[in-house]
Amino acid sequence: MAALDRWERRLGAIANLIPYFVLTVTTVLYSIFTTHSAHDRWITYGVVAFGYGWMVWWFTLHPAWRRRQDLMAVFVGGMVVFYAVLGMRHDLFGAVSYAIYIYASECLRGRWVFFVVALTAVLATLSLFGGYPPAEAVPAFWLLLLIFVVVACTFTFVGHVTTEQARLRKELLEENEGLHKQLLVQAHEAGVQDERHRLAGEIHDTLAQGLAGIITQLSAASASDWERRVSVAAELARSNLAEARRSVHALRPPALDDAALPEALGEVASGWSTVSGVPVSVTLTGSARVMHPEVEVALLRTAQEALANVAKHASASRVGLTLSYMEDVVTLDVRDDGVGFDLATPSSGFGLTAMRHRVHRLSGALFVESEPGSGTAISARVPA
Repeated sequence: MAALDRWERRLGAIANLIPYFVLTVTTVLYSIFTTHSAHDRWITYGVVAFGYGWMVWWFTLHPAWRRRQDLMAVFVGGMVVFYAVLGMRHDLFGAVSYAIYIYASECLRGRWVFFVVALTAVLATLSLFGGYPPAEAVPAFWLLLLIFVVVACTFTFVGHVTTEQARLRKELLEENEGLHKQLLVQAHEAGVQDERHRLAGEIHDTLAQGLAGIITQLSAASASDWERRVSVAAELARSNLAEARRSVHALRPPALDDAALPEALGEVASGWSTVSGVPVSVTLTGSARVMHPEVEVALLRTAQEALANVAKHASASRVGLTLSYMEDVVTLDVRDDGVGFDLATPSSGFGLTAMRHRVHRLSGALFVESEPGSGTAISARVPA
């Protein structure tokens, strides 16, 4: 979206320079090829200077005035009068009509645009003939006048339609961008809620029960068996401490604490390869950038789960991980050359379900391709 805005500003700046460029070129050509006297030349130069000043004051120096139709009507009206006088001075200035077309399309609205464009086409025809022609040239004059008016109005209409379509597309893009941000916020909130439920379940199933067991052991201790009771309580404490650490680490994988996602994926792949004995290649495409922590965690967990599935089921000889950064999405592809499986056969495992849940929670999508004897490809695509 930002790139589109930059291009629009650049094109707008170029379009605003074109009238000055056309007026400058035609003035130079007039100075070279004219046969006017010095007196007539200085009159023409004075009219040209007026045109420069009019454009600078009304349009260039006061961009805020462009939103006021009354002021722009005065500006464009002055430009039409300026062009009428200049065009009658010499037919070389007929090209200045292009500036009027630009200003009329940008500054006016509705039927006034076509009125000014048609009037300018009439003036351009008069400039070409040096005024209203003699009787023998009248048919050619009216034919060219008709052609100029039709062509000018047609191109103005096409430009108007194109501009409106571009404006509507930009509004849709802005709306989609807003919805995209809203979805990410909702996905983050849903993820936070899911994580709360997960932690609540783990605390209930492990820490709370473990603490209750410690209390029970210490409360039941007597002079004859206190050593055994304390030993059991200590073992329960160590076990629950390990569970607490595991739960804390689950909030954000340790691999992401001191490394970006590409480096974290490399560490995970290297460690998995060391344990499994299967070589893993990690490829990065696009320019890596910092993303929302939920996105990075989901992609890293997806990679870990996919590699775990490869180790359990694939009997693969090699695995490839590809992390691709695109403009508004990031994808993770995990491919192996293992035994594959039939997608139509229901699976009793939890791995694919967990991966799909993580990705869908971020408004993403998970795609799985596999068939017996042809390996497996898993692709996770999430907004970035």
